Amino acid sequence: MVRYLLLLLFVISLVAGTGTLAQEDAGLAVDAGQVIGPISPYVYGSNFGPLQVVPVDLIEQAKVSGVSMLRFPGGRWGDQNNIRHEQIDAFMRTCELVGAEPSIHVRLEGGTPEAAAELVQYTNVEKGYDVKYWAIGNEPNLFDDYTTEDLNREWRPIAEAMLEVDPNIILIGPDTSQYSGNPDTDPRDPEGRDWVREFLLANGDLVDIVAVHRYPFPRSMSNPIITIDDLRQNVTEWNLILPALRAVIKETTGRDDIPVAVTEANSHWSSSIGGEATPDSFYNAIWWADVLGRLIQDQSVIVNYFDFQSHGGRGGWGLLARYEVRPTYYTYQLYQHFGTELVFSESTVADLSIYAALRDDGALTLLVVNLADDPQTSSLEVANFEITGPAEVWRLDAEHMAEQLDDEDLSGFEITVPGQSATLYILQPS
Repeated sequence: MVRYLLLLLFVISLVAGTGTLAQEDAGLAVDAGQVIGPISPYVYGSNFGPLQVVPVDLIEQAKVSGVSMLRFPGGRWGDQNNIRHEQIDAFMRTCELVGAEPSIHVRLEGGTPEAAAELVQYTNVEKGYDVKYWAIGNEPNLFDDYTTEDLNREWRPIAEAMLEVDPNIILIGPDTSQYSGNPDTDPRDPEGRDWVREFLLANGDLVDIVAVHRYPFPRSMSNPIITIDDLRQNVTEWNLILPALRAVIKETTGRDDIPVAVTEANSHWSSSIGGEATPDSFYNAIWWADVLGRLIQDQSVIVNYFDFQSHGGRGGWGLLARYEVRPTYYTYQLYQHFGTELVFSESTVADLSIYAALRDDGALTLLVVNLADDPQTSSLEVANFEITGPAEVWRLDAEHMAEQLDDEDLSGFEITVPGQSATLYILQPS
């Protein structure tokens, strides 16, 4: 609890303007000389299950979606059913169509080491698909009559059997639901034991990537209506998740080099649709642009949005619907122009975020997200990068779906962005 409070105070201090920028000089700051590290290509992932299809009308949109990883089968289906060979084949064809790295989770509940090993054998040895990323089970904390002892007793033999077939696979786990970084509310088993902590104590030597899931809304089905303001107030929560997860990893394994991931995430875990802030809404796209930027800043190696496709009867989660793309699809269109090396960025303006990266061509990219309803004007300080010409501008707002606009002169060190928008600026090197 103390660790959580310290993390919360840190986030509040940044929002309140007690970071690098003084409050009286509130604005946006970027330092291109302060490189944080490479951005994993798999932070632009999604989930894809056997109940999904790529509609014929949306094949071209799927090809250029910018989704870099597909996680199969996603959700509880994979622990209630055995994955068949033909489903693996169909999934791999979808990955080829989208240009996405495949990730597969084998059955845990009702599964066996032999069945998991056979699936790896078929996928990587017989078919030569060379799937690197594997997990065992999905959200075991939601299994009926299941404890952390059950997880640890069953997970490890399955992992060892899979590694016996292909020692080069990368194991992801435990993929528990609703991890927030707050020990008072993070999932515990019926005996009161923390799922992530107990998993790491038993399997920290075998797992290669520690992954969790998070859906902040609805907080209860008795009050399922979520507003734009709810999403707006939620974004800072995401700054707590990965630092807290790394702290638990360090405490349980003694290591600080195990990568972390969020392999399922969206605003809602329910199938809500048609609201001002449901997953199919325009504001969800702006909210996700900000949340994804925060997860990139915290150096997640995988982020899988839930999910890639869903028709309205199944829920509003999908980037693709049946006949059209949903607004959050365009968040990924915008991020396709983002860089590959994360650099320091900071905002001390309420409801205004900035994320910055260097591209392979030397360009500096600035993604500015305005969660507020109204336009905002802010100062912009860019260090260690000479602005020699106008910036290329791409915008996602109510009038532009990740469209390129006229170039903009940023040499005045001030920008204005519309309300409820995400704007990407590209500055070319001198």
